[in-house]
Amino acid sequence: MHFGFSYVGLIFLIMLFVPNFFWTKHKPKDYDKYVKNENKFLLTFERIGEVLVCGIILVFSDFNVRASWWVLWLAAALILMILYEIFWIRYFRSEKTMKDFYRGIIGIPVAGASLPVVAVLLIAIYGGNPFLLAAGIILGIGHIGIHLQHRKEVYKCEKGDENTDEEQFPSGRRSP
Repeated sequence: MHFGFSYVGLIFLIMLFVPNFFWTKHKPKDYDKYVKNENKFLLTFERIGEVLVCGIILVFSDFNVRASWWVLWLAAALILMILYEIFWIRYFRSEKTMKDFYRGIIGIPVAGASLPVVAVLLIAIYGGNPFLLAAGIILGIGHIGIHLQHRKEVYKCEKGDENTDEEQFPSGRRSP
């Protein structure tokens, strides 16, 4: 591991923060109702993970592009971040409901939370950085956990059923 500025980390954070900045002005209807019920343990993990990921991804130059087959891990992370941007475009074009916010993309549930976390883990593998890997796991536990909790509440309120087909088959597939 080598200390130094990571332009790949900066690009990743820009891809992450720009849509989130616009989201603050276009939150889903009733979002604040769900935030009140957030699990404090998961929220703590999410906040710690956010701070750690943002710092670590910028201060290790190991994440910058280098010629090796390991770059495939970085390419996979980039693909996930492109899907993340597509997720946001789809959300901003929607009616901006909670259901729109928690829709999956290509079978990936809670894509807005899952895609960047998995991308962080792939970048950590690419850079051979156990600190980013640990931070990504902490972030994932909190961030994905909170959003799965919200998603469950959304479908529970909407359908009045805790175990809907939508929860079992997030990409729109239905049970046989």
